[in-house]
Amino acid sequence: MNNARELMLWGLDWVDERLPVTKMWKEQVSEYYAPKNFNFWYFFGSLALVVLVNQLLTGIWLTMNYKPSAQDAFASVEYIMRDVSWGWLIRYMHSTGASLFFVVVYLHMFRGLLYGSYRKPRELVWIFGVLIYLVLMGEAFMGYLLPWGQMSYWGAQVIISLFGAVPFVGEALAQFIRGDFVVSDATLNRFFALHVIAMPLVLLGLVVAHLMALHEVGSNNPDGIEIHDNEDENGIPVDGIPFHPYYSVKDIFGVVIFLALASVIIFFAPEFGGYFLEHANFQAADPLQTPEHIAPVWYFTPFYAILRAVPDKLGGVIAMGGAVMILALLPWLDRSKVRSIRYKGPIYKTALTLFVVSFLGLGYLGMNPPSPTYTLIARVLSVIYFLFFLAMPIYSRLDSTKPVPDRLT
Repeated sequence: MNNARELMLWGLDWVDERLPVTKMWKEQVSEYYAPKNFNFWYFFGSLALVVLVNQLLTGIWLTMNYKPSAQDAFASVEYIMRDVSWGWLIRYMHSTGASLFFVVVYLHMFRGLLYGSYRKPRELVWIFGVLIYLVLMGEAFMGYLLPWGQMSYWGAQVIISLFGAVPFVGEALAQFIRGDFVVSDATLNRFFALHVIAMPLVLLGLVVAHLMALHEVGSNNPDGIEIHDNEDENGIPVDGIPFHPYYSVKDIFGVVIFLALASVIIFFAPEFGGYFLEHANFQAADPLQTPEHIAPVWYFTPFYAILRAVPDKLGGVIAMGGAVMILALLPWLDRSKVRSIRYKGPIYKTALTLFVVSFLGLGYLGMNPPSPTYTLIARVLSVIYFLFFLAMPIYSRLDSTKPVPDRLT
């Protein structure tokens, strides 16, 4: 036993002399001090990593049997589901994982709005997070076309056509994205290459940058207090605890609960009532038959509703893009004296509540066929959505605040 331990230590020392594994482990995990008052909202960052790993592993497995051609794509998905051993499970893990990825990312971003995690000195952490969100949307959109189902085909047709609204270069840009004059085999091959190779590489790079920026400035907390402002004689934050084993064990507990819930969906409701897998996508793409109602997957529908709320096509595209890009400006829009919602006044709490209601309402409207009433409601909710950001420099400055304690509560 002692010889085995000595051999293991010798091997670790040999590696450390050439690659600082132990040093990186201490700096990033075992001696990385995090605030001691993390709560429920701090599960979702680690859960996003879990889902990312799931998507990468199941995606690699699916590419082994998928054929990226307009003639064979739909049939290859059916082959995976019916004839490949455990293919149905891997496919459902991937399709369910895509929706769960957005669930945890949206909740993770909402945590940032609650506790001001975008405020100085974490501006870059937030910006990297917004870039991850943008790349994730692109990754999901390109993967959405790959089953070559009826809704996949026509959804891609509608979204790509929006680029045609760009002045002067719109039609050329849309044709470049498609690789053809219409969504075709060339489009499918392009999207497959981007979905499987290019976008995951960019996504992984941004995740690494996000974590590096986070560990450089330290984690925020529900009180919005910098724990490094109160350190002992050894330079250790008095309100901090090592990430490992305290939060690593906590995150494992959260992962177990999350995987249990995900398993229930995968085994008993993988379509989730048509929200995770649309019923129309179980039909092969037919370029000659337009579906009665074309709508994107649920995680795109808030922005799709904003697009439809604007009568002008170019204006709708600008509004839809602006609704996403404005998130990156949050660090400079919030002028409040405090970070956390715990110490902000009723104005911000009301504004955040209205923002959440508008986002959920737009998501619901984007799933349904347009009507005069729905369009009017979508316009009102779109105004509320944008006012949350554009009016923030005013109401965040005017809002009352509570005294912030010197130590974590």
